[in-house]
Amino acid sequence: MNRITDTVKHLIIINVLMFIGTLFVGGGQLFYEWFALYFPKNEAFQPWQIITHMFMHGGADLQNLSLMHLGFNMFALWMFGSSVEQVLGSKKFLFIYISAGLGAVLFQLGYYYFSYIPLYDELIASGLTNDQLVQMFTSNETISGITDAQLVNLKQAFPIYNASMVGASGCIMGILAAFGMMNPEAKLMMIFLPIPIKAKYFIPGIILLDVISAISGQSFFSPSNTAYMAHVGGAITGFIIMWYWKKNQFNQNRWD
Repeated sequence: MNRITDTVKHLIIINVLMFIGTLFVGGGQLFYEWFALYFPKNEAFQPWQIITHMFMHGGADLQNLSLMHLGFNMFALWMFGSSVEQVLGSKKFLFIYISAGLGAVLFQLGYYYFSYIPLYDELIASGLTNDQLVQMFTSNETISGITDAQLVNLKQAFPIYNASMVGASGCIMGILAAFGMMNPEAKLMMIFLPIPIKAKYFIPGIILLDVISAISGQSFFSPSNTAYMAHVGGAITGFIIMWYWKKNQFNQNRWD
C-alpha cells in the first residue's frame, strides 16, 4: 500500500470539502454555479472557475454519480499521486497537477470553441441577433419564426453554451502520464477491464479512447457527459512537463 504523501492528502481534503459544499451550500446549485467552469460565452462564467472547477465533483442533483466521480478520482490521486510526489517532491508535483488542470481547460474549451463558433456564425448570418441567441440559450425556448435549419444549429450550439466542467480528472491524467514516464514497465489495469497492461501502452491507450469518445460521442468506460478532451489535455500537459524535466533538468540517477 502506498503511503499517502502530504500534498496528495491536502488535495484530497480540499476535494472532499468542496464536494460537501455542493451538498449544503445554497442547496448545492448555488455552490456549483460559483465554482464549476462554464463556457466563457455564458454569463455564469467567472475567471476563478478556471482553478476552482478542478476541486469540484458534481452538484447536489447528481449526488450518487458525483460521489462515484469523487471516489474514483481520489483513489487514483492516492495511488499514482503519492508515488509521483515521493520522487519529484511536493513543489514539482503540485506544478504538474495544476498545469495539467490548466491544460485540460485549454483543450476542452478549445474543442468547445472549435464546435461553437461555426454554428454561431451561421446563426448570425441567418438573421438572428446575439441577444436572441442568448435569450434562447438561457431559456431553452425558441422564439417565433425559427426555420428548420436554424433549429438544427441551435440544438447543437445549446449544450456547448450551457456546458459546465467539474472534476480533478484532467489534473489526475497529468499525474498518471508522469507516473507512466517514471515507471513505463509498471502494469496497470482498469476496474472494468482487469487485464494487466504496461503503463507505456496503457496510458496512450486511455488517451486514444478519450479522443475517439470526444469525436464520436461514444463512451467506453466513462459517463456520456465526460469532458473527454480535458482528459487528453491533462495527459499531454503532464507528458510534456515530464519530458522537458527528464531532458533538461535531471540526470539518469537523480530526480530531485
